[in-house]
Amino acid sequence: MAERTIRVEVIYASATQQILRRTELAQGATVIQAIDASGITGALAHGTIDPQRLGIHGRRVAPDQLLRDGDRVEIYRPLMLDPREARRRRAKAG
Repeated sequence: MAERTIRVEVIYASATQQILRRTELAQGATVIQAIDASGITGALAHGTIDPQRLGIHGRRVAPDQLLRDGDRVEIYRPLMLDPREARRRRAKAG
């Protein structure tokens, strides 16, 4: 019997670029395995991928989270400004 596979997308977006890679993996694959299989790490600067800043469809997940067919793995970048501080600045500006 053939091994069952799933198809997922791995995405990273910065202010200047967006990288989207589609990959096919064995059923039971994890988020970190999808990132490795996509080859996206070669297109990013060393240290860009932080295992604490990963998600699936906008929800944070651990690197060992199991994937389902059609999932979109997202690599988040660090915040440039704390959201609370951004709100304070907007309120002050009126």
